[in-house]
Amino acid sequence: MDEITISTTLQVYDNINELPKDIQSLMDSAIEARNNAYAPYSNFNVGAALLLDNDEVVIGSNQENASYPSGLCAERTAIYYAGAKYSKAKILKMAISASSQNQVTDKPIPPCGACRQSIAEYEIKQDQPIEIYFMGAKGKVVKSKSLSNLLPLLFDNSVL
Repeated sequence: MDEITISTTLQVYDNINELPKDIQSLMDSAIEARNNAYAPYSNFNVGAALLLDNDEVVIGSNQENASYPSGLCAERTAIYYAGAKYSKAKILKMAISASSQNQVTDKPIPPCGACRQSIAEYEIKQDQPIEIYFMGAKGKVVKSKSLSNLLPLLFDNSVL
């Protein structure tokens, strides 16, 4: 029997003010997008902002539906829009902010599993990592240099 050890390193900032200015601006865009989320069922608002290599910033917010599987997370909303509008551009950085209308969200909230898989697809497609910054409504911000830190043992097209 063999054993696999998985290790990752993430950076943690005490708050948004500790981030580099360009990332503060990107996170502000994610927060603005979060405020535009449509989440009448979960009361959980998420916003995402992407910085592309063409200097465009693309935002997304979660959009729910009474038929729950029909909704879409903020991260995938932004990624798919970027893929549709700027198909040749690479995603350099992603900022995510999430908040609950039912409780204080002061801990960093990472992307869900489905969003991690979608982000992984774009990292593989562009052959370049995407820096990911995520936070709750306030408090600490976590930085991952690549999605592979958040989703080790990726499922990708090499097995198809």
